[in-house]
Amino acid sequence: MHKTLAAAFALLGFATASQAHQIWLEQPAGQSAVIRFGEFGENLRETSPGLLDKFGQPTATLVSAQGEKTVDGSKAAQGFTLPFQAAKGESIVAEDRNYPLYTVKQGDKESKNWYHPAARLITGFAPQEAKLAFDLLPAGGPGEFKLVFKGQLLPKTKVTLVTQSGWSKEGRTDAQGLVRFDMPWKGTYVAEASHTDRTGGERPGAAGPEKYDGVSYVTTLTYVKAEGVAPIAAGPAATPNK
Repeated sequence: MHKTLAAAFALLGFATASQAHQIWLEQPAGQSAVIRFGEFGENLRETSPGLLDKFGQPTATLVSAQGEKTVDGSKAAQGFTLPFQAAKGESIVAEDRNYPLYTVKQGDKESKNWYHPAARLITGFAPQEAKLAFDLLPAGGPGEFKLVFKGQLLPKTKVTLVTQSGWSKEGRTDAQGLVRFDMPWKGTYVAEASHTDRTGGERPGAAGPEKYDGVSYVTTLTYVKAEGVAPIAAGPAATPNK
């Protein structure tokens, strides 16, 4: 697990493998997009039966010049499949707003917390509008990103760029919420960031309102670079957790 995420989860008391993961979007050539759950850099994709079943119903939205189309993901063995793919100039965002709350006990005090995973897939670096509560977006130039939390640029926050081989590099957003990475290799990159919000609140639940004491946001951005240096191959697929 990357240090950025480990620190955030430790602050909220995350203890299980499921809560240490992120979701990301993949779009295999010629196929529809898929929401994955696991660790991209470790070639770990959780499955069903298994930790993938922790999810309720993640949703995804195709954003294009023709408008937006939102759907529920359809659970398959290695992710949630979507009935569309992003063409050039389009993007997809996905999130699970109803991941089960979990309880953390520290001494005599218990707190209810919320893990809120989200993801974005882009096909280019033209600036885009934020669609997620915690959103990593293209900022205009190759390898340039901006990080937005609830409509505001988020400065001084760690962002990690990961490739399929497990190579990673950490950066930090500047005062304007911007960060830039060199992307020399051809292939898939996933950038990820996390943010802890200790402001309590309430969300809708199947049995009525659910109160929580804090939220751990994790967001990713996927970009497939068509040209560049031949990529280092991914390692063997990691064994999914049960």
